[in-house]
Amino acid sequence: HLLAVGARVYISGRPPVTTLYSSAVFIGCGAVLAGLVLELVFGLGIGNALAGLSGFLTLLIAHYLSVDGDTFTVLVAVLDTQFWLSTHVVTVTLGYAATFVAGLLAVMYILASTVRPDLPAEIRKVFYQATYGIVCFAIFFSFVGTVLGGLWADDSWGRFWGWDPKENGALMIVLWNALILHARWGGLVRERGFAVLCVIGNIVTGWSWFGVNELGVGKHSYGFTEGVMMWLLIFVISQMAVSALGIIQSWLHRVPKSEVARQIAPVA
Repeated sequence: HLLAVGARVYISGRPPVTTLYSSAVFIGCGAVLAGLVLELVFGLGIGNALAGLSGFLTLLIAHYLSVDGDTFTVLVAVLDTQFWLSTHVVTVTLGYAATFVAGLLAVMYILASTVRPDLPAEIRKVFYQATYGIVCFAIFFSFVGTVLGGLWADDSWGRFWGWDPKENGALMIVLWNALILHARWGGLVRERGFAVLCVIGNIVTGWSWFGVNELGVGKHSYGFTEGVMMWLLIFVISQMAVSALGIIQSWLHRVPKSEVARQIAPVA
């Protein structure tokens, strides 16, 4: 995977994020590396499973994005800038990748706890801590990348922000990751609720990455790719199903308020 990304950079002389195809390969590479790092930190095989699954899925997506056979297309004029490709596009793509990794970890957690309701507390804790750390990483890079995108827009089009669909999509990712973190910090969600929010983050990121390109409007409409909407809809439905499963789990495992009050009441 790394060799393929490195070869694309060497051949094109540009960062590996110039098209949807190359960004899918780049995101897959980042997700695999994130999984390997998680395995080094936590062990337990969770990182290896994440690396293998994310690498397979992103390369599968990249395969279907290259159906015309030519993945080295001529750049649109507005993208023909080495500096902004290396800063804004790489940074915001890392934010996309991290949000997807957090969402994939959450999917793994929900499915694992469904198949095995007595999932050991140690494994649940690893899932929770790893997902939280990745969401923090995601909001940092998505926010910085969005700001850099505004600076690029100001340099190219004379305005920092124009509520373009692609700009709104990037903002949605930042806001959703912020919502996830605030829900955790405010005690509004626990492990399963946090996982559900991260899975919904997959839907937000998928729409921001692919969906807005299919609208055919705005200054970023050059990213249109035929046939994407059907696969995006299938992806959204699958994530909604996993989210519903997580919500059902949260409802089944919730602790009654009377029980919580009894546990925290002072002993006479």
